[in-house]
Amino acid sequence: MLKTILYIALGGAIGSVLRFLTTVIVSKFWSSHFPLATFLANIIGCFLIGLFIGILEKNQLTDSNLKWFLITGFCGGFTTFSAFGMENYNLFQNNHSLLAFAYIGLSVLLGLFAVWFGLFVSK
Repeated sequence: MLKTILYIALGGAIGSVLRFLTTVIVSKFWSSHFPLATFLANIIGCFLIGLFIGILEKNQLTDSNLKWFLITGFCGGFTTFSAFGMENYNLFQNNHSLLAFAYIGLSVLLGLFAVWFGLFVSK
């Protein structure tokens, strides 16, 4: 059990740092009300979780520590659904309802597509 927790913690730390770096890099090139860094992290995270699950299944590693490290740890630390919720709340509060609905719709549709694409690429 402790070994599993350490794998999750290490993956989560790496994912969280990469999430932070995503924000830093995107903010250097993008200035808008649309929260692009969170959007990209969620879409990339959806693709990666699909890719990782597909690769783990193909190699019969679904019960391995690699799953805890990549899926629960890394993807859990990298994706940002709580930030997504808060950013949409702020968009609505600041009368950017159309942008909020676009963000929600694109995130859900592209996120589902990215999971499918990650699974497709892994095969």
